[in-house]
Amino acid sequence: MTQPAATLLIACPDRKGLVALLANFISSHNGNIIHADHHTDFTAGLFLSRLEWQLDDFDLKTEEIAPAFSELVKDLQASWQLYFSHQIQRIAIWVSRQDHCLLDLIWRQRAREINAEIPLIVSNHENLRSIAAQYGIDFEYVPITKDTKAVQEAQQLEILKKYKIDLVVLAKYMQILSKDFTVEFPNIINIHHSFLPAFVGAKPYERAYERGVKIIGATAHYVTPDLDAGPIIEQDVVRVSHRDEVSDLVRKGKDLERIVLARAVRYHLQNRVLVYGNRTVVFA
Repeated sequence: MTQPAATLLIACPDRKGLVALLANFISSHNGNIIHADHHTDFTAGLFLSRLEWQLDDFDLKTEEIAPAFSELVKDLQASWQLYFSHQIQRIAIWVSRQDHCLLDLIWRQRAREINAEIPLIVSNHENLRSIAAQYGIDFEYVPITKDTKAVQEAQQLEILKKYKIDLVVLAKYMQILSKDFTVEFPNIINIHHSFLPAFVGAKPYERAYERGVKIIGATAHYVTPDLDAGPIIEQDVVRVSHRDEVSDLVRKGKDLERIVLARAVRYHLQNRVLVYGNRTVVFA
Protein backbone atom coordinates (compact mmCIF):
# COMPACT_ATOMS: atom_id res chain seq x y z
CA MET A 1 0.00 0.00 0.00
CA THR A 2 1.07 3.57 -0.67
CA GLN A 3 2.51 5.33 2.37
CA PRO A 4 0.55 8.33 3.67
CA ALA A 5 1.80 11.59 2.19
CA ALA A 6 1.13 15.31 2.11
CA THR A 7 1.27 17.56 -0.94
CA LEU A 8 1.87 21.31 -0.87
CA LEU A 9 1.13 23.66 -3.77
CA ILE A 10 2.42 27.20 -3.32
CA ALA A 11 2.77 30.38 -5.37
CA CYS A 12 4.45 33.54 -4.11
CA PRO A 13 6.61 36.45 -5.33
CA ASP A 14 10.01 35.10 -6.28
CA ARG A 15 13.01 35.66 -4.02
CA LYS A 16 16.18 33.87 -3.01
CA GLY A 17 16.07 30.97 -0.59
CA LEU A 18 12.50 29.78 -1.15
CA VAL A 19 13.39 26.20 -2.04
CA ALA A 20 15.61 25.96 1.04
CA LEU A 21 12.89 27.48 3.23
CA LEU A 22 10.28 24.95 2.11
CA ALA A 23 12.62 21.96 2.23
CA ASN A 24 13.86 22.93 5.68
CA PHE A 25 10.29 23.12 7.02
CA ILE A 26 9.74 19.52 5.98
CA SER A 27 13.12 18.18 7.06
CA SER A 28 13.01 19.99 10.41
CA HIS A 29 9.88 18.00 11.24
CA ASN A 30 11.47 14.72 10.16
CA GLY A 31 9.68 14.57 6.80
CA ASN A 32 11.04 12.77 3.74
CA ILE A 33 10.47 14.61 0.43
CA ILE A 34 9.54 12.18 -2.34
CA HIS A 35 8.67 14.67 -5.11
CA ALA A 36 9.79 18.28 -5.59
CA ASP A 37 8.95 20.46 -8.60
CA HIS A 38 9.62 24.17 -8.91
CA HIS A 39 9.03 26.79 -11.57
CA THR A 40 9.69 30.51 -11.80
CA ASP A 41 7.53 32.66 -14.05
CA PHE A 42 9.96 35.52 -14.64
CA THR A 43 7.35 37.62 -16.45
CA ALA A 44 5.00 37.50 -13.49
CA GLY A 45 7.83 37.43 -10.93
CA LEU A 46 6.33 34.35 -9.31
CA PHE A 47 7.81 31.26 -7.74
CA LEU A 48 5.58 28.17 -8.02
CA SER A 49 6.22 24.85 -6.35
CA ARG A 50 4.82 21.42 -5.61
CA LEU A 51 6.27 19.39 -2.74
CA GLU A 52 5.17 15.92 -1.68
CA TRP A 53 6.49 14.19 1.43
CA GLN A 54 5.88 11.10 3.50
CA LEU A 55 4.00 11.43 6.77
CA ASP A 56 5.04 8.20 8.52
CA ASP A 57 7.75 9.85 10.65
CA PHE A 58 6.58 13.45 10.37
CA ASP A 59 6.39 14.91 13.87
CA LEU A 60 3.38 17.16 13.20
CA LYS A 61 -0.14 15.80 13.18
CA THR A 62 -2.09 16.49 9.98
CA GLU A 63 -4.21 19.13 11.70
CA GLU A 64 -1.05 20.88 12.95
CA ILE A 65 0.70 21.20 9.58
CA ALA A 66 -1.36 24.03 8.10
CA PRO A 67 -1.08 26.35 11.15
CA ALA A 68 2.67 25.73 11.39
CA PHE A 69 3.21 26.34 7.69
CA SER A 70 1.01 29.44 7.73
CA GLU A 71 3.26 30.95 10.38
CA LEU A 72 6.34 30.13 8.29
CA VAL A 73 5.12 31.87 5.13
CA LYS A 74 3.16 34.75 6.64
CA ASP A 75 5.57 37.33 5.15
CA LEU A 76 5.79 35.75 1.67
CA GLN A 77 2.47 37.00 0.22
CA ALA A 78 1.88 33.37 -0.69
CA SER A 79 -1.18 31.47 -1.81
CA TRP A 80 -1.01 27.79 -0.99
CA GLN A 81 -3.00 24.60 -0.61
CA LEU A 82 -2.25 21.52 1.45
CA TYR A 83 -3.58 18.05 0.59
CA PHE A 84 -3.32 14.60 2.16
CA SER A 85 -3.25 11.27 0.35
CA HIS A 86 -6.00 9.77 2.53
CA GLN A 87 -8.48 12.41 1.32
CA ILE A 88 -10.31 10.73 -1.58
CA GLN A 89 -12.32 13.20 -3.68
CA ARG A 90 -15.90 12.61 -4.77
CA ILE A 91 -16.70 13.35 -8.42
CA ALA A 92 -20.01 14.14 -10.09
CA ILE A 93 -19.93 13.53 -13.84
CA TRP A 94 -22.29 15.74 -15.82
CA VAL A 95 -23.43 14.62 -19.27
CA SER A 96 -26.04 15.27 -21.93
CA ARG A 97 -26.43 12.62 -24.65
CA GLN A 98 -22.85 11.60 -25.54
CA ASP A 99 -21.39 8.73 -23.53
CA HIS A 100 -17.75 8.40 -24.64
CA CYS A 101 -16.15 10.56 -21.94
CA LEU A 102 -18.51 9.27 -19.25
CA LEU A 103 -17.69 5.62 -19.95
CA ASP A 104 -13.97 6.34 -20.18
CA LEU A 105 -13.89 8.01 -16.76
CA ILE A 106 -15.90 5.20 -15.16
CA TRP A 107 -13.62 2.54 -16.66
CA ARG A 108 -10.49 4.37 -15.53
CA GLN A 109 -11.89 4.80 -12.04
CA ARG A 110 -12.79 1.10 -11.88
CA ALA A 111 -9.26 0.23 -13.07
CA ARG A 112 -7.86 2.54 -10.34
CA GLU A 113 -6.20 4.82 -12.87
CA ILE A 114 -8.24 7.61 -11.30
CA ASN A 115 -8.18 7.72 -7.50
CA ALA A 116 -11.64 9.03 -6.67
CA GLU A 117 -15.21 8.04 -5.92
CA ILE A 118 -17.92 8.55 -8.55
CA PRO A 119 -21.21 8.45 -6.63
CA LEU A 120 -23.22 10.61 -9.02
CA ILE A 121 -24.08 11.31 -12.65
CA VAL A 122 -26.14 14.41 -13.47
CA SER A 123 -27.79 14.95 -16.84
CA ASN A 124 -30.24 17.23 -18.58
CA HIS A 125 -31.44 14.20 -20.58
CA GLU A 126 -32.55 10.68 -19.66
CA ASN A 127 -30.49 8.95 -22.37
CA LEU A 128 -27.59 7.77 -20.19
CA ARG A 129 -29.53 6.63 -17.14
CA SER A 130 -28.94 2.98 -18.11
CA ILE A 131 -25.16 3.46 -17.85
CA ALA A 132 -25.55 4.78 -14.31
CA ALA A 133 -27.71 1.76 -13.43
CA GLN A 134 -25.19 -0.62 -15.01
CA TYR A 135 -22.39 0.66 -12.77
CA GLY A 136 -24.45 1.27 -9.64
CA ILE A 137 -24.08 5.06 -9.76
CA ASP A 138 -26.90 7.39 -8.74
CA PHE A 139 -28.44 9.33 -11.64
CA GLU A 140 -30.07 12.74 -11.25
CA TYR A 141 -32.15 14.02 -14.17
CA VAL A 142 -32.34 17.81 -14.15
CA PRO A 143 -33.88 19.19 -17.36
CA ILE A 144 -32.79 22.71 -18.21
CA THR A 145 -34.79 25.33 -20.08
CA LYS A 146 -34.12 29.01 -20.57
CA ASP A 147 -37.05 29.93 -18.32
CA THR A 148 -36.17 27.50 -15.50
CA LYS A 149 -32.36 27.70 -15.58
CA ALA A 150 -31.93 29.58 -12.30
CA VAL A 151 -34.28 27.24 -10.42
CA GLN A 152 -32.69 24.14 -11.90
CA GLU A 153 -29.17 25.30 -11.12
CA ALA A 154 -30.21 25.87 -7.52
CA GLN A 155 -31.45 22.27 -7.51
CA GLN A 156 -28.14 21.08 -8.96
CA LEU A 157 -26.22 22.89 -6.22
CA GLU A 158 -28.36 21.19 -3.59
CA ILE A 159 -27.64 17.82 -5.21
CA LEU A 160 -23.90 18.50 -5.06
CA LYS A 161 -24.18 19.35 -1.37
CA LYS A 162 -26.27 16.24 -0.70
CA TYR A 163 -23.64 13.98 -2.26
CA LYS A 164 -20.71 15.95 -0.77
CA ILE A 165 -19.16 16.43 -4.20
CA ASP A 166 -15.63 17.86 -4.44
CA LEU A 167 -15.29 18.07 -8.23
CA VAL A 168 -17.72 18.35 -11.14
CA VAL A 169 -16.54 16.98 -14.49
CA LEU A 170 -18.46 18.20 -17.52
CA ALA A 171 -18.10 15.14 -19.75
CA LYS A 172 -19.84 16.64 -22.80
CA TYR A 173 -22.51 18.44 -20.81
CA MET A 174 -24.03 20.65 -23.47
CA GLN A 175 -25.27 23.47 -21.27
CA ILE A 176 -23.64 26.76 -20.30
CA LEU A 177 -23.33 27.21 -16.55
CA SER A 178 -24.27 30.61 -15.17
CA LYS A 179 -21.80 32.94 -13.51
CA ASP A 180 -23.63 32.53 -10.21
CA PHE A 181 -23.24 28.75 -10.38
CA THR A 182 -19.51 28.84 -11.12
CA VAL A 183 -18.93 31.30 -8.29
CA GLU A 184 -20.89 29.10 -5.87
CA PHE A 185 -19.16 25.90 -7.00
CA PRO A 186 -15.81 26.70 -8.69
CA ASN A 187 -14.29 23.19 -8.86
CA ILE A 188 -15.38 22.25 -12.38
CA ILE A 189 -13.44 20.75 -15.29
CA ASN A 190 -14.77 20.92 -18.85
CA ILE A 191 -13.77 19.23 -22.11
CA HIS A 192 -14.33 20.54 -25.63
CA HIS A 193 -12.81 20.48 -29.08
CA SER A 194 -9.84 22.79 -29.68
CA PHE A 195 -11.15 24.58 -32.75
CA LEU A 196 -12.19 27.51 -30.56
CA PRO A 197 -12.34 30.39 -31.25
CA ALA A 198 -12.89 29.00 -34.77
CA PHE A 199 -16.02 27.00 -35.63
CA VAL A 200 -18.02 28.19 -32.64
CA GLY A 201 -21.45 26.63 -32.13
CA ALA A 202 -23.11 23.63 -33.73
CA LYS A 203 -21.47 21.10 -36.06
CA PRO A 204 -17.85 22.18 -35.60
CA TYR A 205 -16.44 19.05 -37.25
CA GLU A 206 -18.55 19.53 -40.36
CA ARG A 207 -17.32 23.10 -40.73
CA ALA A 208 -13.73 22.08 -39.97
CA TYR A 209 -14.00 19.45 -42.71
CA GLU A 210 -15.31 22.03 -45.15
CA ARG A 211 -12.40 24.31 -44.26
CA GLY A 212 -9.91 21.50 -44.81
CA VAL A 213 -8.20 21.60 -41.42
CA LYS A 214 -5.10 19.43 -40.99
CA ILE A 215 -5.08 19.20 -37.20
CA ILE A 216 -7.88 18.66 -34.70
CA GLY A 217 -7.60 18.70 -30.94
CA ALA A 218 -9.22 18.75 -27.52
CA THR A 219 -8.89 21.05 -24.52
CA ALA A 220 -9.64 20.42 -20.84
CA HIS A 221 -9.89 23.49 -18.63
CA TYR A 222 -11.32 24.78 -15.39
CA VAL A 223 -14.69 26.44 -15.77
CA THR A 224 -14.92 30.15 -14.95
CA PRO A 225 -17.65 32.76 -15.51
CA ASP A 226 -16.00 33.52 -18.88
CA LEU A 227 -17.28 30.93 -21.35
CA ASP A 228 -14.62 28.40 -22.43
CA ALA A 229 -11.89 30.78 -21.26
CA GLY A 230 -10.81 29.21 -17.96
CA PRO A 231 -7.27 28.08 -17.10
CA ILE A 232 -6.20 25.26 -19.42
CA ILE A 233 -5.10 22.00 -17.78
CA GLU A 234 -4.39 19.77 -20.78
CA GLN A 235 -4.54 19.77 -24.59
CA ASP A 236 -3.61 17.40 -27.39
CA VAL A 237 -3.89 17.21 -31.17
CA VAL A 238 -3.98 14.65 -33.96
CA ARG A 239 -3.42 15.12 -37.67
CA VAL A 240 -6.13 14.57 -40.26
CA SER A 241 -5.73 14.12 -43.99
CA HIS A 242 -7.64 14.63 -47.22
CA ARG A 243 -8.76 11.00 -46.97
CA ASP A 244 -10.66 11.62 -43.71
CA GLU A 245 -14.40 12.12 -43.86
CA VAL A 246 -16.44 14.02 -41.27
CA SER A 247 -17.06 10.75 -39.43
CA ASP A 248 -13.30 10.22 -39.16
CA LEU A 249 -12.83 13.69 -37.69
CA VAL A 250 -15.57 13.02 -35.15
CA ARG A 251 -14.04 9.64 -34.22
CA LYS A 252 -10.57 11.10 -33.80
CA GLY A 253 -12.01 14.03 -31.85
CA LYS A 254 -13.82 11.73 -29.43
CA ASP A 255 -10.65 9.72 -28.86
CA LEU A 256 -8.78 12.91 -27.99
CA GLU A 257 -11.54 14.14 -25.72
CA ARG A 258 -11.39 10.89 -23.71
CA ILE A 259 -7.63 11.05 -23.28
CA VAL A 260 -7.33 14.77 -22.59
CA LEU A 261 -10.18 14.80 -20.07
CA ALA A 262 -8.80 11.75 -18.25
CA ARG A 263 -5.36 13.35 -18.00
CA ALA A 264 -6.80 16.60 -16.70
CA VAL A 265 -8.93 14.87 -14.07
CA ARG A 266 -5.98 12.72 -12.98
CA TYR A 267 -3.65 15.74 -12.69
CA HIS A 268 -6.28 17.55 -10.62
CA LEU A 269 -6.84 14.58 -8.31
CA GLN A 270 -3.10 14.14 -7.84
CA ASN A 271 -2.84 17.83 -6.88
CA ARG A 272 -0.49 18.57 -9.76
CA VAL A 273 -2.24 21.69 -11.08
CA LEU A 274 -1.40 25.12 -9.73
CA VAL A 275 -3.61 27.93 -11.02
CA TYR A 276 -2.38 31.51 -11.09
CA GLY A 277 -4.26 34.22 -12.91
CA ASN A 278 -5.78 32.53 -15.94
CA ARG A 279 -2.84 30.17 -16.38
CA THR A 280 -1.76 26.88 -14.90
CA VAL A 281 1.45 25.12 -14.05
CA VAL A 282 0.95 21.37 -14.34
CA PHE A 283 3.64 19.46 -12.42
CA ALA A 284 3.16 16.25 -14.42
